[in-house]
Amino acid sequence: MGKVLSFGELLLRICPDADGAWLEDNSLPFYVGGAELNVATALARWDIPTAYLTAIPDNFMSEQLLMALQKRKIDTSRIQLSGHRTGLYYLHKGKDLKHAGVIYDREDSSFANLKAGTLDWDLILKDISWFHFSAICPALDQDLADLCEEALQAASERNIPISLDLNYRAKLWKYGQDPGAIMPKLAVYCSLIMGNIWAAEKMLGIPIDQDLIGAGTQEGYIRQAEKSSKEIISRFPNCRTVANTFRFDEGQGLRYYTTLYKDETLQISKVYQANEIIDKVGSGDCFMAGLIYGFFKKFPIDGILNFATAAAFTKLFVQGDATTLSQEEIRVQIKKYEN
Repeated sequence: MGKVLSFGELLLRICPDADGAWLEDNSLPFYVGGAELNVATALARWDIPTAYLTAIPDNFMSEQLLMALQKRKIDTSRIQLSGHRTGLYYLHKGKDLKHAGVIYDREDSSFANLKAGTLDWDLILKDISWFHFSAICPALDQDLADLCEEALQAASERNIPISLDLNYRAKLWKYGQDPGAIMPKLAVYCSLIMGNIWAAEKMLGIPIDQDLIGAGTQEGYIRQAEKSSKEIISRFPNCRTVANTFRFDEGQGLRYYTTLYKDETLQISKVYQANEIIDKVGSGDCFMAGLIYGFFKKFPIDGILNFATAAAFTKLFVQGDATTLSQEEIRVQIKKYEN
């Protein structure tokens, strides 16, 4: 079995409290993450051979980061040491990444300065049997969008399956390109596309039927998920599987369920609810990792969805960007939320 290679920017998440006590305490909690690294971390935790491709500066801090990733059992040999800074983002404790509180500090980072034509894909893709990236990568600038396309072409030429997470971050698409002009050219290479119906509309031009979802019912959302999934597979013939997540905030808690469309069949997960959660960041990344894990282990399609959904939901109760739970811990903990 080859390795899963995750490609994306390593980020430090800085977490000031909303009341400003960090100024008096001289203390700022932080976490090492980034969407693709969160996937790699989960897969390594579940004993899937895992590698990571990013760029960080060549300095003592990066040496410490590399050692930390190696302790997670992630192959760091493909990481590029270049540029002058590591990307950051700031997020108040308890706030969702998609909401207004997030502040990005990623301009001119080592990763943002990567360019097509500079990486040795023969070396990078050696012993790789799965390639994963997210829509956050091409959101940063045109050079990275071009690099993503180069990477996907290289993986496709080697018959490596490719997964795409349609993370939409409005604050990142600031270089004059609409995601709808970039993402379809990348999605055409992908065999697994995961996201939600709204991201598919925004980034791939997959229409939403307001008559289906206008009432806000679970039945309507599921019917739209099936409709969107069929349209994605129709437009992007390399895509064989489409996954959708539905996460609705309900005060301090939330309601969560997912779908998985493959072989003209829609699988629907159980609905999970919690009154309080700990950390929303990385739940979607954990869902994607769960999907990849299930395919690697050759689970039946319902087993893939069940594990991925359980992994994503239990991540909500883990502080930090990536899950720390084993497969067995996930299976035990999810039972607390089953009706």
